[in-house]
Amino acid sequence: MSGISLLKKNAQLVLTKKNLSNVTARVGLVLDISGSMRSLYKNGTVQKVLERIVAVASSLDDDGVLDVWVYDHRFSRLPSVTENDVDNYVERHILSNDYLPKFGRNDEPPVMRDVIAKYTKEEPSSDPAFVIFINDGGVKRGKGDNIDNAVIDSSGEPIFWQFIGVGESDFGVLKKLDNIEGRVVDNANFFQIRDIESMEDNELYELLLNEFPLWLKEAKEKHIY
Repeated sequence: MSGISLLKKNAQLVLTKKNLSNVTARVGLVLDISGSMRSLYKNGTVQKVLERIVAVASSLDDDGVLDVWVYDHRFSRLPSVTENDVDNYVERHILSNDYLPKFGRNDEPPVMRDVIAKYTKEEPSSDPAFVIFINDGGVKRGKGDNIDNAVIDSSGEPIFWQFIGVGESDFGVLKKLDNIEGRVVDNANFFQIRDIESMEDNELYELLLNEFPLWLKEAKEKHIY
């Protein structure tokens, strides 16, 4: 069994367990590409993470497509990816792309606004969007537009944000997502993984898909999708 086939099998087992095997959703992946992430791109960790997320998109998305963004204090939409062209994706589209802004500082709201625009204005759909957002700390803080605002503003839209903190940072901003007031529904979740490469596939997928079914139920009851 090929690597991606095994990942798909493991993903499908968890999707079935979570009663998601008959759910169709668009899947997006937002990758932190700030300076502190440089080593994780260069040592192959981000490529392996991408492959594990593609396995989820292959099962949830009707076309098996994963939409991809990267961001530092700028953001870029990258070509969408499927299991057929995931091999060497990070090298081809990120590391070898000299025109792609990367390895700057963190600024999350602009890329979040672009994700919201794509799924609500540019490409509206009857299918909800499951957006996986990977960050290694250094989240933008302070006044003005911030993560809380973007989460609140999109709480009435068919978008669920699954934030994943990678590494040893504090992630104080992301840990407080469940306490954000003023939302139509609870549309965001966060968990931290200190070493994502050492985590078993099933454990990752359990965490990844833990709150999405709860949001689907509540969002449907409130006619968000």
